Amino acid sequence: SDRLTKLLELLPEHGLPEELRSKHCRRCVVVGSGGILHESELGHLLDQFDVVIRLNDAPVQGYTAHVGSKTTLRLTYPEGAPLSQLEYPPASLFVAVLFKSADFSWLQAMVKNETL
Repeated sequence: SDRLTKLLELLPEHGLPEELRSKHCRRCVVVGSGGILHESELGHLLDQFDVVIRLNDAPVQGYTAHVGSKTTLRLTYPEGAPLSQLEYPPASLFVAVLFKSADFSWLQAMVKNETL
């Protein structure tokens, strides 16, 4: 708990950005990365939700007809985080899911620009 508090204090900001805090989430959908949507052609339906939460690093580009193009939140473990900032869509928020000790070391290295 103390380690997390200290890490959060290092971040320039934490919590949800204002545009998400004020967003009305009447219809939300969670899209997994298991491939069940492959060839489903449900992308147009998924894009109609107010908030689209995607899990892990399943690709969207090239599959939008099946998985949609909208991403509000992307939740993943640190080892699944995109390696390039070009892989982070500007209209979505990346959420690191931290639960093991190595994850907190990863966050500290990221914030302090250290090598793991």
